[in-house]
Amino acid sequence: MIVQNPHIQLFVNYLRFEKRYSPHTVTAYATDLEQLYAFLASQFDSPAITAVTSGMIRSWMAELKGDNQTAKSINRKISALKSYFKFLQKQGLVTQSPLTTIVTPKVNKRLPAFVQQQEMETLFNADRFEDSWKGRTDRLVLLLFYHTGMRVSELVNLKQEQLDAHYSQLKVLGKGNKERIIPVSAALVKELQQYMADKPGKLPGVTQLFVNARGKPLYARYVYSVVQAKLSEITTLQKKSPHVLRHTFATHLMNNGADLNAVKELLGHASLAATQVYTHNTIEKLKEVFRKAHPKA
Repeated sequence: MIVQNPHIQLFVNYLRFEKRYSPHTVTAYATDLEQLYAFLASQFDSPAITAVTSGMIRSWMAELKGDNQTAKSINRKISALKSYFKFLQKQGLVTQSPLTTIVTPKVNKRLPAFVQQQEMETLFNADRFEDSWKGRTDRLVLLLFYHTGMRVSELVNLKQEQLDAHYSQLKVLGKGNKERIIPVSAALVKELQQYMADKPGKLPGVTQLFVNARGKPLYARYVYSVVQAKLSEITTLQKKSPHVLRHTFATHLMNNGADLNAVKELLGHASLAATQVYTHNTIEKLKEVFRKAHPKA
């Protein structure tokens, strides 16, 4: 992507080519930075980057809060700014970051939304998917999300050669270009092999595992729409997205006794703290069992 501000463009190139961030993440960072620069232009007459102060940043945060931006959204923008100014310091373009004294808003922790196990079993009934290449693809996409917990970007970019049929596993390229191994069932491996053998068109240069009826790779927006449509058939959850299936994968593992560190590795989390949120769902399930089963509950 090309942006007008040379400093932002320099940072964008760094995120793309050195950090190997996904296009979605790079766009989000660039958008946040452009919003800050637009605010600085309107309120402070476009100060030089070396003249940006913590007070200016706080004023921007106040405006964001006034626009009903959530604490989570504001924190994400502040995180982008911290990375940006840290990069500018390394480049010698600023001597210090105005973010050092910025305190981010407190975010109320919410338990990850997930689909119940029985509802997931209902989802994969054969009659829920049309008898066509589209139906076959949609079913396998949903199945892979639930069996692996992978992210949207990981799924749409999944290559055929990343399936290791001999060892029943997938090599997934995650955030920061980090590779992880996810085991899959023999039955799913067989379905994926047959799917690849039957792929229509087989356009030259297309190595993605999932393709549409014309042999072209799937794109993220299509995957989102399929997941939303299918989850709407089986659950009343307000949020229906691929990430909900990622939460479902992790929660079902934890509820069935999986080790927290193992779930961390399967999800590709950088730290255990990100995975620990799923223990809360496990505790809630235990409380429910206690309330139903214990005579004194």
